[in-house]
Amino acid sequence: MDSINVKKTIAVFNNEPVRRVWSEKEEKWFFSVVDVIRVLTDSKDARNYWKVLKNRLKEEGNQSVTNCNQLKFLATDGKYYLSDAADVETLFRLIQSIPSPKAEPFKLWLSKVGYERLQEIADPEKALIRSRDYWQKMGRDQKWIQQRMMG
Repeated sequence: MDSINVKKTIAVFNNEPVRRVWSEKEEKWFFSVVDVIRVLTDSKDARNYWKVLKNRLKEEGNQSVTNCNQLKFLATDGKYYLSDAADVETLFRLIQSIPSPKAEPFKLWLSKVGYERLQEIADPEKALIRSRDYWQKMGRDQKWIQQRMMG
C-alpha cells in the first residue's frame, strides 16, 4: 500500500485499543490483525495465535491471509513496526475463523467505525475530538496528547 496520504489512528473496542490506518488512495481502513485477535480471544500471545491461524488458513486454501498487507503500526515502545493488517472485508472473513463470543459485537463495532469515518470526512474536527478522547481513555497525559495533536 502506498504510504503517501495515510492517516494512522487508534480505535477502541470494549476499552481495548485497535490500531488502524486510513489509506486515502484506497479510501478504506486497515486494522492490525494482531490487535483484533487480542481483543476477540483475550489471548496473552495474539501474535502466536495469528501465526497458527494464518498457517491453518493457508493450508485450507483460504485467500483471506493473502489479502493481509504488512503495514507499520505504532508499538508500545513508541516505534513503528511492520505487522499484518486487513481491510474490513478481509477482517470479516478472518473473524469467522476465530471462535469467540465477541465476534458479533466486533462486527457491529466495525460497522460503527465505518460510519464514524464518514462523519469525519464531513467534519474533520470530529476526528480530532475522537482522537483526544481515545488517548485520554488510554491514560495518556495532557502533555503527550497535545504533542500528538500538534505533530
